[in-house]
Amino acid sequence: MAQEFTQETTANATWSRMLQGNRRFAEGKAEHPWQDKETRHMLTDGQNPDAAVFSCSDSRVPPEIIFDQGLGDLFTVRTAGQMIDDAVIASLEYAVKKLHVSLICVLGHGRCGALETAERELDALMESITSEADGSLEAADILDNLDEQLAQSDSIVLRQAGMSVWQAREAELDCLDDIERVHVARTIESLVDRSEVIRQALADEKLMIVGARYQLDSGKVEVLSF
Repeated sequence: MAQEFTQETTANATWSRMLQGNRRFAEGKAEHPWQDKETRHMLTDGQNPDAAVFSCSDSRVPPEIIFDQGLGDLFTVRTAGQMIDDAVIASLEYAVKKLHVSLICVLGHGRCGALETAERELDALMESITSEADGSLEAADILDNLDEQLAQSDSIVLRQAGMSVWQAREAELDCLDDIERVHVARTIESLVDRSEVIRQALADEKLMIVGARYQLDSGKVEVLSF
């Protein structure tokens, strides 16, 4: 019981420290901690990061910078639009199982190019379905199985992010900001669904997952609650 409490406390303290670092960054007061020669030498024999961050590859969203963290603080995994593959799962499982991180942050961001692409490709798919269907009833039947259509798409963007766009629109959330928030939520669901290691760590209260979205204009990280 004490171990569970310690892990939860560690995760909350880590997330609080990361948000404090983001506040410094957004205010132009970044301290750039733990980036000196001594820290570099100290880390040559191993690493002990407190958190893992799964974020977009966008060059404007480097986690260590926007959270004002230093060498050895964050284990980062980045793909365009936080798209998940086996390498992403294996990397995050390594962080949980071997490095014992207490926190995973899934970090989306504003004006995400991958999600903009997903919007365009979904629109094109919908137009194709509508034009090829023999009447509105057939189109409706096809749309009822849209998840299968997306899963079979040749486009990795549609397979990974198309349903995020669709679910947002179904909830009458049409702006890209809201689509990005929905995509973070779906990414977390997918990680938990696909990884037994992550699922078990959550069940054992050894891990906390948080969702967040970086705002390009303000430099602030928006904490998401689901």
